[in-house]
Amino acid sequence: MSFRPAYLSELSALRPATFEDLALRLFRHQAAQCPPYRQWLAALGRRPAAVQRLEDIPFLPIEFFKTHDVRTEPAGWEPQETFLSSGTTLPQRSRHLVRDPLLYRHNAARIFESLYGPLTDYTFLALLPSYLEQGQSSLVAMVDYFAKESGQRQPAFFLRDHAALLRALAQAKQQTGRRVLLIGVSYALLDLAAEVGAAPELQNLTVLETGGMKGRRREMIREELHAELQQAFGPAGIHSEYGMTELLSQAYSRGDGRFHCPAPLRILLRDPADPFSVSASRPDGAINVIDLANVDSCAFLETKDLARQHPDGSFEVLGRMDNSDVRGCNQLA
Repeated sequence: MSFRPAYLSELSALRPATFEDLALRLFRHQAAQCPPYRQWLAALGRRPAAVQRLEDIPFLPIEFFKTHDVRTEPAGWEPQETFLSSGTTLPQRSRHLVRDPLLYRHNAARIFESLYGPLTDYTFLALLPSYLEQGQSSLVAMVDYFAKESGQRQPAFFLRDHAALLRALAQAKQQTGRRVLLIGVSYALLDLAAEVGAAPELQNLTVLETGGMKGRRREMIREELHAELQQAFGPAGIHSEYGMTELLSQAYSRGDGRFHCPAPLRILLRDPADPFSVSASRPDGAINVIDLANVDSCAFLETKDLARQHPDGSFEVLGRMDNSDVRGCNQLA
């Protein structure tokens, strides 16, 4: 059996105790079979055989997704889907070439359901105007899949039609046995709150913000953003998602600003001044992320996000490194 089918079988049964072993096996595979990653390792003079721990892995700068086709075993497949970043600050957008669109959707659904329960318990409504307008968004693809799998009657996306969204919220809240989840980019949720205030339709929802002002409003720290949103949506905590075009997995915060990594995802923090100083126990620093669902691209990525990590493995996103483009979901400066 080739590497990929056996690996995916083990990934579906992943436990915390087996994460490091599976990650190291994927590292050795991608070090040989992902050309941009192989070239990066060679440029660093790093021998894959010398890597024995997660902390030893050299992480690929996430900017490679702007300049290269980051594919593992590229001769064996052609992309069936391409996700593009929002591209709000730079003309060059990151692109994630996807071999199997269902791998992304099924993985995202498993992660969501592990934290929130079955998709069929929810009605999903979304305010993601910039993502819809620019197209090829992994976030839009995920929400669309969730809405279809939930069996809901209401459409999921409303662009900027706040009146239609309020009607859909009112209808959804009348359905017995379903919770309503409103997911939105930060500036769109703020626009909704500014237009309709603390409307009754906005109460008793689960609100999930994905970050990002996309140049439409000034950047805000998380506490300020959530405090302003709570004036419209009520005192319950505002939930958040940490995800990005280059990842097939997401982390969620359920109201306290602390993100919890799902089974396929793990972060290690590095010294912002030294990309090779990586530690699983470092309390703060820049994020290196391992996403074991990235079997067909690269699972070991060096981001420009800054974080604080807690002893239980949860983390808070503190902002962006200097001179880095604002990008991804939940990038609050």
